[in-house]
Amino acid sequence: MHQIYTDRYIKSIKMATKLIEMREEVKEELKYIPKGNLMQNELRMFYWSDRMRSLGKKAKSKKTKGEVLMESLESLKKDHPDFEPEYDKNFFKIK
Repeated sequence: MHQIYTDRYIKSIKMATKLIEMREEVKEELKYIPKGNLMQNELRMFYWSDRMRSLGKKAKSKKTKGEVLMESLESLKKDHPDFEPEYDKNFFKIK
């Protein structure tokens, strides 16, 4: 009986650790998408949620940070085609 609880506890610790690692990775990446006006901040918000999903256990496919950024931009540009985003193209490996 105690082994079941121990196994569950270890599994929950591993999951929490993975989540913390994912958040830290995305926070580091967001340093390359500066804060700004409403649309720029919305880009950061889209990127955060899309990137977390791309790194998660249930991710349908592993996407690069550049792919996630491009998808976030596409979503925003549908409603705001004139939006000029700021981000580090070298960091995201975008041409």
